[in-house]
Amino acid sequence: MTGNKPAGKHLEKRLSAAKIRSQMEPGFYGDGNGLYLKVAPSGAKRWIQRIVIQGKRRDIGLGSTTLVSLAEAREAALEHRKSARSGNDPLEAKKALQAIPTFEEAASKVHAANLPTWRNPKHGDQWINTLTTYAFPFFGKKRVDAISSADIMKALSDIWTAKPETARRVKQRIGTVLKWAVANGWRKDNPADFVQQGLAKQDRSKVQHRKALRYDDVSSALALVNGSDAGAITKLAFEFMVLTATRSGEARCATWSEVDLEKRDWTIPASRMKAKKPHRIPLTDRCLDILKQAKSHQASDSDLIFPGNVKGKPLSDMTFSKLMKDLDIDAVPHGFRSSFRDWAGEQTSHPREVIEFALAHVIKDKAEAAYARSDLFIKRRKLMEDWTAFLKSNLAKPHVI
Repeated sequence: MTGNKPAGKHLEKRLSAAKIRSQMEPGFYGDGNGLYLKVAPSGAKRWIQRIVIQGKRRDIGLGSTTLVSLAEAREAALEHRKSARSGNDPLEAKKALQAIPTFEEAASKVHAANLPTWRNPKHGDQWINTLTTYAFPFFGKKRVDAISSADIMKALSDIWTAKPETARRVKQRIGTVLKWAVANGWRKDNPADFVQQGLAKQDRSKVQHRKALRYDDVSSALALVNGSDAGAITKLAFEFMVLTATRSGEARCATWSEVDLEKRDWTIPASRMKAKKPHRIPLTDRCLDILKQAKSHQASDSDLIFPGNVKGKPLSDMTFSKLMKDLDIDAVPHGFRSSFRDWAGEQTSHPREVIEFALAHVIKDKAEAAYARSDLFIKRRKLMEDWTAFLKSNLAKPHVI
């Protein structure tokens, strides 16, 4: 066929590579199975398939002849025809395929969807930045349905033993993105689940845990902080964190609306907890005294108990870390939770489950968790009172931090 529109009887494989190269006259040139070579007035050549889909004639573009060979065009045309005869719509299937995002696009969407649920923007930044650094260069431009275990292994191999903690986080985050792809119907499996078998065994003996003080040295650390030139609010917030065995962010971002002074408790909402469950904390006499002092230092009507220098914002997440570094306290803020755990386990007879509840740790045993209906609040109040009393009595003893 050499006219401007295809017509007449369909003949199979009427085109050849030589004819395609030599044909310059604009028009449609049929090959069979509805496949046509379209030559534009400019001389550009591309493949078109004209096919009946669910009773309607449709045109499907198969690409330029410079990118798609005659054999590939014939194969695609035959598959489309078989699909249409089975009642399917090859055009819709093609659109669905084109809609599948690349890994980089998928990661951006997963990041945006989870951003409101993370405790702070810093964690969200770290999440996407690690993928940008360690995953995108290897398969960021690949569609999520085309990523294999080999792709992930290649991305992780250089850092798996050199940066084990980072590598594990990258692997977990890659897996999260691919789970999202599975949920959207673009994959049936998650290749991130199988890569560890192909990677070298990591040396866990070199993993460094967060530095913590011996529980005997915590009182001396509090004394150093209280005797420093740090701001009054910073000192109060620091002691409040230690006495309640909470995480830095939980203490720094505490609000008056979370505190019930009459019931002597502080309830941190699920949105601010690592386990995404509300956590109720008994307040000792010293905690109530700290709150009273914090109230007297407030010059605004802010709901924040420990406001920072920027109006409406809590103390910075670096406030405690910098303070401890400046005072040569060889630990990190989170380490005081470890100090509390060691003290409670070694120096008291409080039950393990009471101590774990005080730290808001999740019960990993599902059967045990199913029966843990109480938060053991009354028993935890006695535990926190004992912790406060220990720190007060231990203050008189000389210690070197």
